[in-house]
Amino acid sequence: MSKLKVLVVEDELIVAMDIAEQLRELGAEPVGHAKSGEQAIELTGQLRPDLVMMDVHLASSMDGISAAQVIRDRFDIPCLFLSAFSGADSLARAQLATPAGYLSKPFDENELGEALAAVAK
Repeated sequence: MSKLKVLVVEDELIVAMDIAEQLRELGAEPVGHAKSGEQAIELTGQLRPDLVMMDVHLASSMDGISAAQVIRDRFDIPCLFLSAFSGADSLARAQLATPAGYLSKPFDENELGEALAAVAK
């Protein structure tokens, strides 16, 4: 089986680098990094990853939930949401994008591994 190709969408570079390293350690292949929702959509179209790891709160005009909905509609690629906030409003809105999962930051490698395994099925 080939490596799971993952696009990381995170506006904090250090966090994105850490996520990419965890993905490599778990046997996945980080194929790119986006800082905004708009860039995530563009890179998803170009790279066609198996999964998009999407921060819910991005420092751009388009948040991660809106970007995930576009990605789902255009490319039918699942998104795994990441958030430091676990408010009911964000969770309810995130469910509308039918995510592959939802991880609260900080998450550990075991949680990420379980989420990746669920997507790889």
